[in-house]
Amino acid sequence: MSLISGCEDVSSEKSFYENADKYWKGVTPTVNGMLGGYSHINSVDIQESKKFLSPYLLGPNAKVGRTRALDCGAGIGRISKQFLLHSFDTVDLLEQNKAFLEEAKTFLGVQSAKRVGEFICSGMQDVILKDDHYDVIWIQWVTGHLTDEHFANFLKKCQRSLKRNGLIIIKENISSESVEWDETDSSVTRSYDDITAIFKKADLRIVQEKHQTNFPVEIYRVFIFALCPNQPVK
Repeated sequence: MSLISGCEDVSSEKSFYENADKYWKGVTPTVNGMLGGYSHINSVDIQESKKFLSPYLLGPNAKVGRTRALDCGAGIGRISKQFLLHSFDTVDLLEQNKAFLEEAKTFLGVQSAKRVGEFICSGMQDVILKDDHYDVIWIQWVTGHLTDEHFANFLKKCQRSLKRNGLIIIKENISSESVEWDETDSSVTRSYDDITAIFKKADLRIVQEKHQTNFPVEIYRVFIFALCPNQPVK
C-alpha cells in the first residue's frame, strides 16, 4: 500500500522524513527561507489569513475562544509573530527543526516571546498534544511532509486537543489534478480531492474554505480550510 495515495515516488517512510529533515536543516532561518524565496508574498499571506479567521474570533457571532493557539510547522515564528500572537493570549510553536525554534526566540522579540507558552520541538507525526487545550490549531504549508496515515492521525490528535467550539485551520498548496512529488524537499502537494479525503478519514468536516488570492501565478493554488470535528468536542 502506498504511503501517499496516488504517489508511488514515496516508498520509504524513513527516507521520506529523513530527507525532509536534511533539506530544512540547510535552509536559512529567515522569513525568505521559510517562504522558499518568496518573502514578497508574506504580507498578503498574513492579511488573508487574518481576514479568514477574524469572523470566528470577533463580533456578535464569534464562538471561538482567544485563550490559546498552536502554530504547527512554525519555523522561526513568522505566522505567530505577525498574526497569532495578536489574536490569542498564548501561542505554542510546534516545529521539528531545533535551530528554527532557537531563532524564533530572537525573531519574535522579547515581549512576544514571553507570550509563547511552549516551544515544542517535534515532528507532527510524533508529537503528543494535550487534550482540551487549544482554541485554534493553525497548520500551514507543512502537511505535505506527512504520509497519509500520519496526516490523518495528526488531525485526530488535533481534534482531541481542541477546546469546545475550537477550529483546525489548514492553509496548504493544492495541485491541479494528482499528487505531485517534490524530491528537493521531500514533500508532496495533494489535490483537492486527496486532501479533503484525509479530512474525512480523520472525521472532520469543512466549515469554510477559501482560495487565497493575489499570489504569484507561477506557484500552486493555495486553499484555507476551517475544520471542526463531526462530533462536537465535549
